[in-house]
Amino acid sequence: MMKIFPTHLIKELDAYTIEQEPIASIDLMERAAQALTESIAKRWSDKETPFVLFAGPGNNGGDALAVARLLAQRGYNNLQVVLFNPKGQLSADCQTNVDRLVRVPQVHFQVVTRQFTPPELTAEHVVVDGLFGSGLNKPLSGGFATVVRYINASRATVVSIDIPSGLMGEDNSYNDPSCIIKAHYTLSLQLPKLAFLFAENEPFVGQWELLDIDLSEEGIDELPTDWQTQEWDDVAPLLKTRSRFAHKGTFGKALLIAGSQGMAGASILAARAAMRSGLGLLKVHVPFCNNLIVQTAVPEAITLIDYSDNCFSEWEETDGLQALAIGPGLGQHKESEEALIDQISNTLCPMVVDADALNLLASHRSLLGQLPKGSILTPHPGEMDRLVGSSSNSYERLQKAIQLAQTAQVHIVLKGAYTAIIAPDGRCWFNTTGNSGMATAGSGDVLTGILLALLAQGYDTLSAARLGVYVHGLAGDVAAQKEGDIGMTALSLVDQLPTAWRMMQKMKSQI
Repeated sequence: MMKIFPTHLIKELDAYTIEQEPIASIDLMERAAQALTESIAKRWSDKETPFVLFAGPGNNGGDALAVARLLAQRGYNNLQVVLFNPKGQLSADCQTNVDRLVRVPQVHFQVVTRQFTPPELTAEHVVVDGLFGSGLNKPLSGGFATVVRYINASRATVVSIDIPSGLMGEDNSYNDPSCIIKAHYTLSLQLPKLAFLFAENEPFVGQWELLDIDLSEEGIDELPTDWQTQEWDDVAPLLKTRSRFAHKGTFGKALLIAGSQGMAGASILAARAAMRSGLGLLKVHVPFCNNLIVQTAVPEAITLIDYSDNCFSEWEETDGLQALAIGPGLGQHKESEEALIDQISNTLCPMVVDADALNLLASHRSLLGQLPKGSILTPHPGEMDRLVGSSSNSYERLQKAIQLAQTAQVHIVLKGAYTAIIAPDGRCWFNTTGNSGMATAGSGDVLTGILLALLAQGYDTLSAARLGVYVHGLAGDVAAQKEGDIGMTALSLVDQLPTAWRMMQKMKSQI
């Protein structure tokens, strides 16, 4: 697990490290600069590489100045530094690094107070962006906005220190995209920023890398936050050990309500995923038109046939079941809408609500509060917007999802590149497995089947959501290694689930 702090708390973490280590703030800056320089030097080992480092008047600029000096010490000889100081006021540590840099003759150092003559930037140049760090609370304007646009218009490769200048660490709802650096690489100090996890910020953040600068582990542990990533070593312990004397009843009985005419595949993908995730017994409710297809494709499952030829139209009894999933390929027929309302009213076991079941619920939002205890909603961004209203960006959507989880007392799996698992108490885990090959029809159906299987096996809801999302992404990563991310299909995920579960068992044994 890696915590994600609001940017205003990162200064507190720096201050805690300075006080408790103890270490002078200028020495902590030097430690950060050494990590930055090491990362940059690994990417560009040619000492003739032309670098232009843009520094602002604060500590982010101090980092850039220190990097320039350390690169010079490593033998890089084509270094140009532009320090912007329009108010004639630098932070103390930035000023110290100015004093150190002016004694390095091989660095071409320029201080801009009023007039700025832009340096030439070609495709061969590497720009190091040290204009502003994560403390911004309003869009860049004036001369700094002009500098950002100039850099963005160039063909140079851009590396941002800690965060692209102009990007705010969390909420960019009122930001001006034209005034944000478009970095190819972002070298974040110690911890990621929440904004890195949002799709609309990818053009600014590029590839991001975390650099360990030895901030206080005690401070990180003690400082509270509701946001964190989930890694293998905190997910693997959630996996239960299977008894040698277990039988199919030990691993639960579950019901999947899925599919409609032309959408039998959704039933199959979810059912296969459930059976590949340790479930004991699965019943699949299908319209008559899909019965033979599902029986043939998933012989392990028992089918329950709807009165309707082509859609879900009648609710099912859930006595003796440990979990129910509904939604994949369901369609949005009127009779399905009525049957869904009845199903929710008559279900006591936890539910996984996905796809068209979510779309149908968007017209009956009051029913969200009537879902059984321990239920999970699995919306993608479009389905989330239909449930809670449209959002202008990912941060706003996340906040609405958190509010929904709290008011309806459900767990929400908000799907995306960094899928967010949101608990009813507002805590969020951002998943770290998965890849672009999973952006294909049916991937969500596979996740629904995995979650259904875990709930039926008696996992608590939060553990089921966290473990299921992680393994879903892990299966995708295994599939990408074997097939490449372009050629993957949702069935690729199902096929790699046994490998993913075996990997999780091995991971658990190593802890």
